[in-house]
Amino acid sequence: MLRIIVIGKCRDRRLAALADDYVARIRPLAPVEVVELKDAEPRREAADMVRRLGARDPARPVIALDERGEDLATADLARLLGAHGSLAFLVGGADGLGDEARARADRTVRLSSLTLTHEMARVLLLEQVYRGLSILRGLPYHRA
Repeated sequence: MLRIIVIGKCRDRRLAALADDYVARIRPLAPVEVVELKDAEPRREAADMVRRLGARDPARPVIALDERGEDLATADLARLLGAHGSLAFLVGGADGLGDEARARADRTVRLSSLTLTHEMARVLLLEQVYRGLSILRGLPYHRA
């Protein structure tokens, strides 16, 4: 099960449609759940994320998306997806991830060295998850 825990709704309907499209593409390849949590100040958002994750389980790693995280190539993401039956990704709100959420993560990665809106980060993450799963299944979406 892939869980993508995000802060806030995707207010831009074009980005929301794109995110929904990638979720629909992912579903035949892996069970996926997008959990939207309410916008708040970063400490409260982080506490809500940690609460939604539940108890720490080494079989279900948590990946925090943060601009200070490590770079992860698409092939590395595909290997990560293939190595774990269950993963959770944390996408912060407009102010990023709170400290408690970053501390709860098993790994912190960044999608780009550029600053992205949290809505764009959601879409980019979903696209990369779909691409990674496509690589694992040998689908033609990823041609590199």
